[in-house]
Amino acid sequence: MLDESSYQAMVRTLFARQPARMLPGLERISALVELLGRPDQSYPCVQVTGTNGKTTTTLMISCLLGALGLKAGAYTSPHLQDVRERIRVANEPISRQAMVDGMDYLAPFVAEVEASHPEGVSFFEVLTALALNHFADAPVDVGVLEVGLGGRWDATNVVEGQVAVLTDISLDHAELGSTLAAVAGEKSGIIDDGAVVVSAPHPPEAMAVVETAVRERGAQLTLAGREFGLTDRRAAVGGQQLSLRGVTGDFNEVFLPLHGAHQAANAAYALAAVEGFLGFAGGLDPDVIRAGFAAVRSPGRLEVVRREGLAPVVLDGAHNPAGAHSLAVALDGEFAFRHRVFVLGVLGDKDVEAMVGELLGVADHIVVTEPPSGRAAPADRLDKAVRGSGRSVEVASDVSEALELATGLAAATDVVVVTGSLYTVGAARDALGLEPA
Repeated sequence: MLDESSYQAMVRTLFARQPARMLPGLERISALVELLGRPDQSYPCVQVTGTNGKTTTTLMISCLLGALGLKAGAYTSPHLQDVRERIRVANEPISRQAMVDGMDYLAPFVAEVEASHPEGVSFFEVLTALALNHFADAPVDVGVLEVGLGGRWDATNVVEGQVAVLTDISLDHAELGSTLAAVAGEKSGIIDDGAVVVSAPHPPEAMAVVETAVRERGAQLTLAGREFGLTDRRAAVGGQQLSLRGVTGDFNEVFLPLHGAHQAANAAYALAAVEGFLGFAGGLDPDVIRAGFAAVRSPGRLEVVRREGLAPVVLDGAHNPAGAHSLAVALDGEFAFRHRVFVLGVLGDKDVEAMVGELLGVADHIVVTEPPSGRAAPADRLDKAVRGSGRSVEVASDVSEALELATGLAAATDVVVVTGSLYTVGAARDALGLEPA
């Protein structure tokens, strides 16, 4: 039986591979999967990229495929509490034993690649290879992979995707470029020859880049608002009720146990991606589609945690201005609380001031802190951004202290909102005693 110390030792070894900067290029991951015998070629793949909504869309696609009787492997990032959250088969995370065994199996292959690549194989490259191998061993019927960063040079792009999903595109990571066209170019890099491309309706400069990539690769563009989309949504207890127009038919009275208009849009992308994967053959049973969506869970995305006698907590990993805007819209339109006390912790490479600006309209008080990451924005930067608007703010040394301060300020009829980064949300889940998802 695997003991805790062996698992934690593996985790430390894995995380020691995190690079100080992005290492572009597919040379290392390509060499690694070749040595492994190309496990990714034993099953078809769906790839998901975009600026926001990637994880949830990936999980939705996996759940829909599962409801249709297919065993799906889902690879997402980052995780909230346990790295095993990133690798799932049939919605179940990889076991600790399988994780340790998988790392042991990979070790000699990684060493061989590193003999000719002195920069080393990164954390994400090793984890991607582990996921691809785990899916082959399961075996899965289909792999659904979330792009870690961008698309073109992301380790997940070693696979050949039958379907490429592009959720919304906005400015976020500086490494991807300073214009929407540049970002779209990086994300369009996942489009393979002849693939079905399921896309959000991007701004014109980004859409032109996506359409060019589709033409150059002989792909098939399926566009939200044109071939498919959301036709109606209304709030429901524990989520929302949707009417979706798929490419092959309409699906009404679909309960999605997630909040927010942005999640409804993600549901439309997921449905179209599954239809595309099945070749747009049609004939999908609406009850099966309903069952698939009803099974979706996406912790840390407008996740509501109820606490006896205390203010509830809403956990949302909004980590850029677009995500903060979606959070603010959802809080304003779908939740009835007296006051909102925010816990805000953001990474330093984000537009902190713009994020604060998006949230001020729905925040009555803000407690700023630093997420548990070497990339965290200093709390005094957030403090300055909030004070500059003339709003009340407090500073906490860590997320646990911030959560305690916020809870002390909130009555049972109020709400504590934890946001700014998935690192912040993960630390809050730990502090609240929630089990890893």
